[in-house]
Amino acid sequence: MDRIKEKMNQLRLEAEESSAKVEELQAKVKTLEQENLQKEQEIISLTHKNSVLESEVEKYESQVKELKAAASEGAQHGTQNETLTRRLQLLEEEAEEADRTLREANEKLRQTDVKAGHFERKVQALEQERDQWEAKYEEMAKKYAAVQKELEDFQNEINTI
Repeated sequence: MDRIKEKMNQLRLEAEESSAKVEELQAKVKTLEQENLQKEQEIISLTHKNSVLESEVEKYESQVKELKAAASEGAQHGTQNETLTRRLQLLEEEAEEADRTLREANEKLRQTDVKAGHFERKVQALEQERDQWEAKYEEMAKKYAAVQKELEDFQNEINTI
């Protein structure tokens, strides 16, 4: 009789532990899903910034080409040529800066993609773990019900004796 009570108490504790673990894992999954959503939003933001920077780079490159053409045509005009050369240099520096910013944005985007992939794998692993704990919980609940039935049968037998 004590063994059955002890076994029932043990099964009850295991069921409570399993339930607590399931709740903990569900909270982890929710947190990771929120982080994943934030990373996806960051990816969207960086992608937009990337496209804006690419269009700026194209604009600056076209301006550089125009200024180079204007500089070659105005070779006879020394003062104008110097001004255009300075402007060209500034535009090239701006283009280099935009290109550097674009590379940084691309690197951040790549890192964010890697992190998002990592978090997606982590979420999948936690979901699998949660599913396993839920299956274990259901199995323990069935065992608990079987032990409960066995105890009732045993009590009925004792009562009939």
